Amino acid sequence: MRWLLATFSMLAAALGAGFFSQAGQAAAKTAWDFSFTSIDGKPMPLSDFRGKVLLVVNTASFCGFTKQYEALQALNAKYEAKGFAVIGVPSNDFGGQEPKAAGEIKEFCEGMFGVTFPLTDKNVVTGDSAHPFYKWARDELGWINAPKWNFHKYLVGRDGKLVTSFFSATAPDADRLVSAVEAEIAKSAAAAVN
Repeated sequence: MRWLLATFSMLAAALGAGFFSQAGQAAAKTAWDFSFTSIDGKPMPLSDFRGKVLLVVNTASFCGFTKQYEALQALNAKYEAKGFAVIGVPSNDFGGQEPKAAGEIKEFCEGMFGVTFPLTDKNVVTGDSAHPFYKWARDELGWINAPKWNFHKYLVGRDGKLVTSFFSATAPDADRLVSAVEAEIAKSAAAAVN
């Protein structure tokens, strides 16, 4: 029985290195290596945010979590001057809950929730067709931390490396999320910028 447990442990460790995370393949990259298109159709390279702390969130207009836009905007407003930005990534991947076109999404977010943080154009965030940032994030943190629904949140440090992720049900004003954001903001911008 003991040898079976030892064998299983070694097999799980070997598989886990590739199955749960492919960090070795993506280790050379940071968030700054990726680019989106803004909701206005302009290039939006994440390198423009170099030295800032980012919370990248896949969003949708017709989701039970859509009200999180309000708390995301409050979080962005509270910490923006300290080198923090929320980036909303509209996606129709889950339940078809973002069927709108870019202009309608922007109007909805600004009108209903006063959103001023950057929004990207609509993107795929899951599977083989996912935007490269989302593929990288999945590989870095493992498939268990990939978006399973709308309003999944990735925290990116000032150095462009992924810090952690938060599942959809974690509100933007949840203590553990705010604490993680504050801890990253507290890190020296000068030390993080390469």
